[in-house]
Amino acid sequence: MLMAHPVVLRDLLAEYEVLVTLNAADGDEMTRQRLDDVTYTLCVSTGTKDIDAAVVAARHRLPGARTFGDSVLTA
Repeated sequence: MLMAHPVVLRDLLAEYEVLVTLNAADGDEMTRQRLDDVTYTLCVSTGTKDIDAAVVAARHRLPGARTFGDSVLTA
């Protein structure tokens, strides 16, 4: 699977968060369409099928997201 560049993911997450904060789903047609576009792009960019999983996956791929090992196994 192709991986989106972290800068692209960061920008998509920022735009998504602004649109959600502004309650874009209840906005005008152009704003709702932009929210749909960003949601779709985040899902495609992260290889997920729903926005909640896409947000988690995108945040996980940002630099510094995993400063510690995420293995459940001990050394």
